[in-house]
Amino acid sequence: MTHRRTAAPATTLSATATTITALGLALACASPPARAGTGGSVALTSDYLFRGVSQTATNPALQAGVEYSADAGFYAGAWGSNISWLSDLSTPQAPISSSLELDVYAGYRHKLGEHAGLDVGAIGYFYPGDFPDGFNSADTGELYAALNFTPTGNTSVGAKYAYAVTDLFGYPDSDGSGYLEINAGWTFHPGWTLAAHGGHQWIRHNGAYDYAEWRLGLTRAFDNGVSVAAAWNDSDADRALYTNPQGRQLADGTLSLTLAKSF
Repeated sequence: MTHRRTAAPATTLSATATTITALGLALACASPPARAGTGGSVALTSDYLFRGVSQTATNPALQAGVEYSADAGFYAGAWGSNISWLSDLSTPQAPISSSLELDVYAGYRHKLGEHAGLDVGAIGYFYPGDFPDGFNSADTGELYAALNFTPTGNTSVGAKYAYAVTDLFGYPDSDGSGYLEINAGWTFHPGWTLAAHGGHQWIRHNGAYDYAEWRLGLTRAFDNGVSVAAAWNDSDADRALYTNPQGRQLADGTLSLTLAKSF
């Protein structure tokens, strides 16, 4: 049995904070290698959107992550969130029970001069649960590379490409799929950031499911590590293909709201 992920994190904890805030990747990816230490975040979001597709059938999600960074630029971390897209595919004949996504990643960040940085690494997306015999696993491995620029102290731009080394989230024969994204951020006032994002998902041998997606949002960050965010998310995904068995459209235009705390 195979399945199609018609319900669908970022690649590091800082990128995961992007998913959490729906904004932060533009700025987080542009950051230089962090000092040695451990950090993390917890968040409550109105809808867990990954690459423009809801993972929770447009319902809220609770998310948390932790990351260790070394002085030399190496880092590793883990992140988790509740999901529903797999269990939403369940039928009486082929029951599925899976409500958790767990991501594990490691990589290397390198500063290129004063205003640029490189980030390369690998990430695994894991979905523990109970699945029927023959079910094509949704577990996915990707390699990624990002190039980021901070032209000024309050602006950033970056591009990132992720390459699937396994089948992509259960799509059959889809290893070699790719995802390209471009991000930009502008902190126009202390604590206030406007960010824009655009991405395109290619799914090898499953071209009908390819799509572009975009996001525009605003984040208010406070000195105590708390942030609140609002973002508009949309895509050109085929609405019929990206509708779950319960009739929820998963890649339609939607407003997402997020409350997060970093530590």
